[in-house]
Amino acid sequence: MEQSMTNATTSEASDQVKRGLKTRHVSMIALGGCIGTGLFVASGSAISTAGPGGALVAYIAMGLMVYFLMTSLGEMATNMPISGSFAAYSAKYVDPALGFAMGWNYWFNWAITVAVDISTAALVMKFWLPGVPGWIWSAVALILVFTINAFSVQAFGETEFWMSLIKVVTIFIFLAVGLMTIVGIMGGHATGLENFTYKKAPFVGGFPAILSVFVVAGFSFQGTELVGITAGESEDPSHSVPKAINSVFWRIILFYILAIFVIAAVLPYTSHDLLGSSASDIAISPFTLVFKRAGLAAAASVMNAVILTAVISAANSGMYASTRMLFSLSKEGYAPKLFERTGKNGIPYPALFATTIIAALTFISSIAGPQIYMWLVAASGLTGFIAWFGIALSHLRFRRAFTLQGHKLSELKYHAKWFPLGPILALVLCIAVIVGQDPQSFFTGNWEQVLVTYMSVPLVLVLYIGYKIKKHTKLIPLKDVDVSPVHRDGTLKEAPKAASDASND
Repeated sequence: MEQSMTNATTSEASDQVKRGLKTRHVSMIALGGCIGTGLFVASGSAISTAGPGGALVAYIAMGLMVYFLMTSLGEMATNMPISGSFAAYSAKYVDPALGFAMGWNYWFNWAITVAVDISTAALVMKFWLPGVPGWIWSAVALILVFTINAFSVQAFGETEFWMSLIKVVTIFIFLAVGLMTIVGIMGGHATGLENFTYKKAPFVGGFPAILSVFVVAGFSFQGTELVGITAGESEDPSHSVPKAINSVFWRIILFYILAIFVIAAVLPYTSHDLLGSSASDIAISPFTLVFKRAGLAAAASVMNAVILTAVISAANSGMYASTRMLFSLSKEGYAPKLFERTGKNGIPYPALFATTIIAALTFISSIAGPQIYMWLVAASGLTGFIAWFGIALSHLRFRRAFTLQGHKLSELKYHAKWFPLGPILALVLCIAVIVGQDPQSFFTGNWEQVLVTYMSVPLVLVLYIGYKIKKHTKLIPLKDVDVSPVHRDGTLKEAPKAASDASND
């Protein structure tokens, strides 16, 4: 009965939202989702911790994992393109209780993240207007993000397109300036690759340091899974989702690997300026430092504007993701039916209002009760990795069920790369990163710090076990997993047909 409810509701999950996202919107959202303060600011601390070689190894490995995850998500999203996708996939292909836990955990995470981002926007604005109270800028940022999401999905897509384009252009300029600095065309002295062999470089701190950078890299890449959520409102998901995902790999290589290479080549890992790891450290962002090294004095102000764009973009995406996830939870029967209501423009307003209220209350707690705010942020800390784990697990079971039930891969619109190695690698790395967050606290017996760091894990387990006990759900046998594809209008197809473009592998 539980599964039949899931099947019935997932088939309708796209009925009321509007398919207004064009291919260029989906592609840029996929790109913009993984370009933020993690790259512009925290990449410096990664180089400082593990050295240039260690940082590159960690980011390359994490980039590969994210790419495999996105291809896994792409295979499922083109087969069943709905809002709140991967939570529904967990319910449909693994266990309804897992879908319940994944969905609520992800909604909570992004609602909290919106609050964090609007707080960060206030810190960035202090660079120009230090005398204005920060809460005013946070309120302005929250109203702006709410307004963008309240208009239409096209407004959201267009806004994200242009904000992501600003970030992309900045990175291109940075790479050009950085490479000219390395060879001596700008900034006087040619640094070459001397910083890769400086003192203990290229690898500093051994494997433990690289593992700690995995965590930094993982947080930098979080948000790439948004492409799966946008599938439910894409005009042509069978075309736009594969195109967006296929380009993710090259974009990761270009924007992350090359950017870190340039930073590491221009700045020695021993530089104290590389230790800045939050948006309040904009004056010592590694991007700013490289621009200054090249002789561009106005770099700090320009980069501050770019980072403000990145922060607003992150809050905008977070509001969209959490709203659609709550909408999907309601359609699946996991949340009050109120949240599945939409306006004439396809916007789920009750879900949008609920998310905005939680974000606002979380922000208020940062002023009224800093300790409560700290716990809320800690509770959302590992959610992205938990979501990735759910995506990989769902894909493993989806593909196994698909072939077990006699289907051919040619029936799929898009094929995930390197199956089953891709999702297995993602599962292993997700577990390693989650465990590697703060193992030292386990060894020293600092249980309060352990709770702060790992709080997301017991919260998901409570949601999963609680729903499982209440609804008596079980792991769905592979032979009973419903792998039926979905029409663009959200209705289930009776039988999949071989797709002419099935050679995406």
